[in-house]
Formats: sequence, C-alpha cells, structure tokens
Amino acid sequence: MLINLNVNKDVRAKNVKRCQEQGIVLPTFKEMLDPSLISDDVKAKLATVGLWDVNPVNLYRITWHNEPKAKGGEFGDVNFLEIPHEITGTKARIIALAGKWFPCGVHKVGATYACLAPALVTGNFDSVDQQAVWPSTGNYCRGGAYNSALLGCKSIAILPEEMSQERFKWLQGVAGEIIATPGCESNVKEIFDKCHELDAERGNHIVIFNQFEQFENYLWHYEATGQAMIDVMHKLGIEDKNVKAYVSATGSGGTLAAGDHLKKEYPNIKIVAAEALQCPTLLRNGFGGHRIEGIGDKHVPWIHNVKNTDMVVDVDDADCMDVYRLFNEPEGKKFLAEKGVSKEAIERLELCGISGVGNMLGAIKVAKYYEMDEDDVILTVLTDSSEMYTSRLKELEEQLGICDREDSIRIYHKALMAQNISNMKELNYYDRLAIHNLKYYTWVEQQGKTYEEINRQWYDKTYWEEIPTLTTKIDALIEDFNKDILAK
Repeated sequence: MLINLNVNKDVRAKNVKRCQEQGIVLPTFKEMLDPSLISDDVKAKLATVGLWDVNPVNLYRITWHNEPKAKGGEFGDVNFLEIPHEITGTKARIIALAGKWFPCGVHKVGATYACLAPALVTGNFDSVDQQAVWPSTGNYCRGGAYNSALLGCKSIAILPEEMSQERFKWLQGVAGEIIATPGCESNVKEIFDKCHELDAERGNHIVIFNQFEQFENYLWHYEATGQAMIDVMHKLGIEDKNVKAYVSATGSGGTLAAGDHLKKEYPNIKIVAAEALQCPTLLRNGFGGHRIEGIGDKHVPWIHNVKNTDMVVDVDDADCMDVYRLFNEPEGKKFLAEKGVSKEAIERLELCGISGVGNMLGAIKVAKYYEMDEDDVILTVLTDSSEMYTSRLKELEEQLGICDREDSIRIYHKALMAQNISNMKELNYYDRLAIHNLKYYTWVEQQGKTYEEINRQWYDKTYWEEIPTLTTKIDALIEDFNKDILAK
C-alpha cells in the first residue's frame, strides 16, 4: 500500500487523548471537497475565528471553498481568477484557482494535512513524543508547521536559506524549529541531506513528511484540487470538449496530480509540467538556480506521474519577477488600466504570487503553442499570493530602481505579449520514459527506493490508480478517530 494505513493502537490512543484535551476534531476528505457536509456546530465556531488564527477549528477551512474573508468566513464557490485577455495576449481563457484563501495563505496547507491526519489516526505519528519534520522549498513547510500547531504537535520546518523573508518571519511564531539549508529554490538535495542528518541524530523522535515522496500529497491534490477545477468548469458552464490544458509547476509533483483527476473527466486534456528555464531539469536534464520560489528542481519527484504528462514548458524567472512587479507597483497597475484591464481585475492580481505568475506564463505559452481560440480553456493554480513576497519588491527596487512607466511598458510587451513557443516540448512515449528514468538517480541511488517500485510506476497500470481508492479508507479512519475523541 502506497500510504501506510496500518494501525498502531497504543500510539493512536495517545493521539485520541491529546485531541480530546485540546478540543480537536478532524475533517474528512469528503468535507474538504464539499463543505456543505460540515456540521452547523463547526460553522458557528468559525464565525469568530480569523483565517490565519492558530485555532484547531481552522482545520475545517482546508478547502478551496472558503469565503474570501480574513475573519469569520463561511463557505461557497471555489475561489478562482480568470486572467484578462489584455494581460495574456491570447484568445484562450486562462482560469486559475486562488490559494490565498486557505489558512496561512497557501494551498499546501491541504497537502500537509493530508500527510499528517492519516498518520495521526493510525498512530504512525506520535503527536505527544515525536516531532513532525516538513522538508520544503517554501510553502509546504509553512502549511506543515501551521497544521502541526493546530493539532498541538511539535514541528521542524526545513527550507532553503534564500527563500523570502516573509516565510522565515512567519515561521518563527509557528514552527517549533526552523532549519535553513544552503542555497536557493532549486537546492532540493541539500534538504534531503538535512533530513538524513536529522534521522541519524534523532531517530524515533521524529517523523519526516517528505512532500516529494508522500503519496498523501498526491492524493489531496488529486481529490481536492482536481475536483475544485471541475467545480469551476461546471459553474462557468464550460463544455467538456473545451477544457484543453492543465498547467502546473512540477514542484513536489503534488499539484500536478490534479491533472490525473482532470484527465479522467476530460480525456483529451493536456497535462503540462512547468519549470524554470534557469533550471531545465525536465526539458534538458539540466540544472541551475532560479527565483521562482516554491517549485523545486534538479530532480523528478517520486510522486510525479510522468507517464501522464503531455508537455514540458520552461518559463524565464526574469519574466516572472518582472510581471510580479507590474502587478504590484503603482505605475504597473496604472499602465494595465490604460491597456483596458478593469479596476476589479487589477485589484485581484494580488492573488498571484511569483510561482502563480510562472504558472500563468506557462499557460500563455501553451495557448500560443496550440493556437487556442475563444472557446478553449486552460486551467492552472495560484498557489499563494503577492503578500508572501513583498520583500522581493523592495529588493528589486534596490537593484533596478522604482518601477516607472517605461519599465511597465517594457515588462508588458516583453514578459507578457512576447511570450512565445520556445523552450517547450511535447512528450512522446520515450520522452516521458527518459524523464521517468531520472527518478532512478535521486530515489533509488540516494533515497532508498527500490528498482522494482520505480519499474512499477512505469509499467504497472494499477500503480497510480490505487492511490485514489484510499480516500474512502482514510475517511473511515478519520471518522472512527473522531468518534473516539467525542466519546470522552
């Protein structure tokens, strides 16, 4: 079984007692996908709780359906943004889920809950005597530390030292420990090395939830992110035949899993993996550093279903940083208004963090590559929002000066209108196999995976299909756990 659901009764009993003491009840996958199933009692409690408050009732806000309010929000339609044509320069409709309205402002709070909750209800993590370790290139450790705090668990957040100041400052008030590893966004091996070091030092006192290999991460995005996108398509009345592509940065491979769900619903959809041009691992077996925080590189995640990926698109990190400035600086907003972007749309551009801009640019390139028209829809994700990176604006101003009208004109035409079909690759069978084979060097040689399993990922048709079947089993375990909590 790709997710360990074997029960350790003694540790499970400790976790039940801890949740009883702290008034914690756990949401199921069903409730995350459809918050109308959440009890009126929980909804009443949420009425006075802030979205970022460290309050266990906020576990029930781990859903794409949160009302976009800082405090006391209820539930409703999925939060999304349709990028105006005046910005994309394409005829196609580019629609992005908005991650800002998750607790702590990032969608990875969902993936980390999906990792932590099954371990709690089975007793495979001891919330009293063990620390939860969250290795990350940014948002995953943020979500993991937050969920650990909600559940009263001790946590260790690991992330590269060159990540934004906002991430480190916020973690100081939430995480038990913070470990900064050498390098930037693409220095993932250094994170893995630190995990091995901690494992050797602390052994059974920690549990490492490595997002790049945790199929719970895959499962949450398959279920929650995939279904949220389908919900948006139904709300907008989009015909199935017009849902043409899904674009997501590779990252941990988790968010890409939504594409596997979408392909069940829309068999002709193209699943597109995006990455930074400065670190073209999938495109050219390349390496390097870049500034698109949160997308990880220099390896192929264990949970990336490469066989289901149709295209690779590389995005220039300079374009991402420039467009982030355009969306957030006064002169940039003024120029966008002149180009016909509505005031409401400009205000909502703050939903785009740097990786969200990268996903958007990848979607623009895909629209141009396939010469899509007005009926065609591309789906993507804004994993967090601009508020995660305000220090980057100050850094860019120090480096480049204030973003004035001339800068805005240059960025608009170079980084948006001039996006083209360079640095893209449609994948045939052997292209996919070549990317899949890169997993061997990271996961079999370095991280202890087996030769048999890496081959199963490619040749066993049931391998990836097994994962979604575990959702109902996990929900049953959560429901039983909650019954024991409430039976005190």
